[in-house]
Amino acid sequence: MTDQPAAPYAGARVTAVVVTYNRLDLLERLLERLDEVSGLAEVLVVDNASTDGTGEWLAGLADRDPGDDHLVVPVLGRTLAENGGGAGGFHDGMAWALERGADLVWLMDDDGLPDVDCLSRLLAEPDLDFWGPLVVDEADPGRLVFPIRLPGGTRVVHRLADVRAAARGDRIDGIVIPFNGVLVTRDLVERIGLPRAEYFIWGDDHEYRLRAEAAGARIATVVAAQVRHPAVGSLGTPMMFGRTTYNHSPSDLKHYCMARNNLLNLREYRGWPHALAFVAKTLWFYTLTQPSPRRLGLSLRAMWAGLRGDFSGHRRYLR
Repeated sequence: MTDQPAAPYAGARVTAVVVTYNRLDLLERLLERLDEVSGLAEVLVVDNASTDGTGEWLAGLADRDPGDDHLVVPVLGRTLAENGGGAGGFHDGMAWALERGADLVWLMDDDGLPDVDCLSRLLAEPDLDFWGPLVVDEADPGRLVFPIRLPGGTRVVHRLADVRAAARGDRIDGIVIPFNGVLVTRDLVERIGLPRAEYFIWGDDHEYRLRAEAAGARIATVVAAQVRHPAVGSLGTPMMFGRTTYNHSPSDLKHYCMARNNLLNLREYRGWPHALAFVAKTLWFYTLTQPSPRRLGLSLRAMWAGLRGDFSGHRRYLR
C-alpha cells in the first residue's frame, strides 16, 4: 500500500483580503458567502474611508457574540484614514495579512462573489505562485466580465466555452486576472513586494502581474474556479477604423489614473517604443475618434505627472 500524496497546500494558512468602499450591501453579501467557504483562516476587510457607515459596521463586528452563526470565519475590519483606492487598499491589506501569519492571501473587491468551491478548486492546483479564477458575469455566467488574451498570441476570448476549449487540463498557464479572487503566496510577496499604493486605481493589478512575471512567478487561471461579478460594459472603445480599441472612461478620475499608470507600466515592462505608441494612440483618440481638447489635456498632464513621479494629481478628481 502506497501513501497518498499530500494536498499541495495542506496546512497553509489562507487569509482573504477584501477591499471595500461605500458598498456596504455588497460587502455584507460577500462576507456571508465567505462564511460558507471552507479552508479560510480569517477575512480581513480594508475599508477605504467609506462614508456609508461601513466603518461603523465593521467596528461593531468586534462586539458581536463569538457564537453567532455568521462568525464561523473570523472577520476583522480596518478603516483607513483616507481613500487609498484599490491599490492602497490591497497594499495595506496584503501587508496586514502577512503580519498575521498568512501563507496564502486571497484578494478580492467587495463586488465579486466567489463560488463556494472557488477556493478549494484554486488550492487543488499545485506549484503556483499567483493564480486565480475566471471572473464571469453574474447575470450571464457564460460570458467573462474580464476577457482573457490567451498566452502566446493575440486571441482574446470572451466566452466561458472558448476558455475551456483553450485550457490544458483545468487551467491556462501564464495568465491571471488580478485582483478578483486571486491567490498569492507569501513567498512571492516577500520576493517582489506589495502592490504600488501610489497608483490609486487602474493598472496597479496589471503592474503586480507584470512584476510577478518578471520575477519568474508561476501564474495561471483555473477555469473550474469562478467568481461572479457585475458586468462592467465594454472595456475598449473602437478606434483607428475598428482596428484597435482605447480604454476610454467617462470618469475623469479613472481616466487620469489610466493614462498615468498605463504609460508607466509600458515604459517599465515593455520599453519606450510601446510607451510612446500609447501617447500617440491617446492623441489620435481625443483628436479624431472622440475629439476632446479637455480630455486630451487631462491625459497629457497625467502622463507628465507620472513621469515626474508625482502621484497626487488624481486627488483633484475625487468626489
